[in-house]
Amino acid sequence: MPLIPEEPQIHESAQGPRATPASGRTAPTPRPVPGPRPAAPPRPGRPGPLRPAPPVQRTPHDVAVAKPGAPGPAAPATAAATPAPASEAPQIQLIPASAAGALDAAEEAVDLLLESGRAPGEVLVITTGEHHPWAAHELSFGEAAYWAQHDAGDDVFYADATAVSRAASRPVVVVAVNGGSAAAVAEALPLAHARAGALLIVCGDPQQINSVLGAGV
Repeated sequence: MPLIPEEPQIHESAQGPRATPASGRTAPTPRPVPGPRPAAPPRPGRPGPLRPAPPVQRTPHDVAVAKPGAPGPAAPATAAATPAPASEAPQIQLIPASAAGALDAAEEAVDLLLESGRAPGEVLVITTGEHHPWAAHELSFGEAAYWAQHDAGDDVFYADATAVSRAASRPVVVVAVNGGSAAAVAEALPLAHARAGALLIVCGDPQQINSVLGAGV
């Protein structure tokens, strides 16, 4: 059944303009992210650090919708006394966005992740529609060189949904639902979830994402 979105906690230090998620671009995501870790500088010829959303606590079948400016839910009274299981599934954060604005929302999410201390090599970005400009550029030099950068694991890596099965797991996976068929999205999201070690951030239509992740995780 469709999941009822939860409202995440928003870090008080996250300031600045916030756009209403509509057509073109989504609202910047809330700031807190697991860290800190030293961030490496971007490589020549690659897009600069891209931005995330903070982790949102969830039960295995809840998908949280990020609503900037809204207070987070109160923690259950017994939460502190119950240790999290070692094999806990990754947290999921949903950033509402249109197909046209999903890639911008994903870049905002990656920027925030890196600013929060995530190392670039801990982040994998997946697109369901057109390739990210960086991926398109690197693929122009051949797949061998492109995947060699993935294997090096020292920078943010951008992959098309059709290549998710080849990508290795990383602590954070960001998905931009920027197009593609409904079947392609339905196949890519569970694979992205399986490759996220700690946090999965999905930028796209909430109804579509909930219908896939709500039943698939």
